[in-house]
Amino acid sequence: MLRWILLLALTGSAASWANLEKRTFCVYDPLGANGSVFGLSRDYSTAALEWGVDLNLRAYTDEKIAIDDFKAQQCDAVLMTGARARPFNKFAATIEAIGGVPTHSVMRSLIQTISAPQAARLMEEGRYEVAGILPAGPIYLFVRDRNVDTVEELSGKRIATFEYDEPSIKLVNHVGASVVPSNSANFSGRFNNGSVDVAYAPAVAYKPLEMYKGLANNGGVVRFNLAYLDFQMIIYKDRFPAGFGQKSREKAASMFDQMMSHIDRDTAEIDQKYWIELSQENVDKYNEMLRSVRIGLRDEGVYDGRMLRLMRRVRCQETPAAAECAEQLE
Repeated sequence: MLRWILLLALTGSAASWANLEKRTFCVYDPLGANGSVFGLSRDYSTAALEWGVDLNLRAYTDEKIAIDDFKAQQCDAVLMTGARARPFNKFAATIEAIGGVPTHSVMRSLIQTISAPQAARLMEEGRYEVAGILPAGPIYLFVRDRNVDTVEELSGKRIATFEYDEPSIKLVNHVGASVVPSNSANFSGRFNNGSVDVAYAPAVAYKPLEMYKGLANNGGVVRFNLAYLDFQMIIYKDRFPAGFGQKSREKAASMFDQMMSHIDRDTAEIDQKYWIELSQENVDKYNEMLRSVRIGLRDEGVYDGRMLRLMRRVRCQETPAAAECAEQLE
């Protein structure tokens, strides 16, 4: 009798597995299959089984290739940085707006808000759907000369600027610096060998990309959030079961603290001697400059005004005394 019960259980399990939809999930992680983002994707794929989808994970260390494979429909889903997600969903991609997310708590509130069912319609654009957002930490300025710590001192400096990132190009031009077209594969090398004076990157880049070589004895890392890097999962919504996107967004939002542990670890890797603390006067100058550029990008159609308003509301809930909260310019 027990033998027949076991046989029936195994048969039912096999039938359940056979009914799962097979989909390919292409995951960009700068460290490939050994990276923390890819590791979390494995945990995520286990949860996806409960939603009727068996995900085949592919690791990519080149983000552009991952996106190209997605566009060619070799991937049903892709994980990319927010700045690259703009062609698929401008609203969600605007989370990486320069100066838009000053703290981890603002990022947490944003992700929780747009992962709620009430925001579901904003997560869809054409065939695409944003099926989850993960925090990846603040983006900092890395300078070879630690005396370059104000907006004015950036003028004339050579800055490694990601060639696909229109907001960064506009920002570099705005401060009077020189754009040195770069990408994720070569920006750190240019910083380390002195081909550029300044680079921008999250803390995770410091150790694996050996950016301490470029900092050497005179450099530093400005402790100010230029923007907040995030990863976004984009799917072809017609290739997944109904309701998959919402379940996925809620699952991704629940992984915020797991990602924060990696961000904290990476930040702690930066030698304390390199941190450059800004005066409140300089913080205010950076904020005003970034807001000016951010509004300009909104007016040019690069950023989504709805997301900028949401971000401002969340910032003002955290710091209601801030000047922007009275002026309502976004």
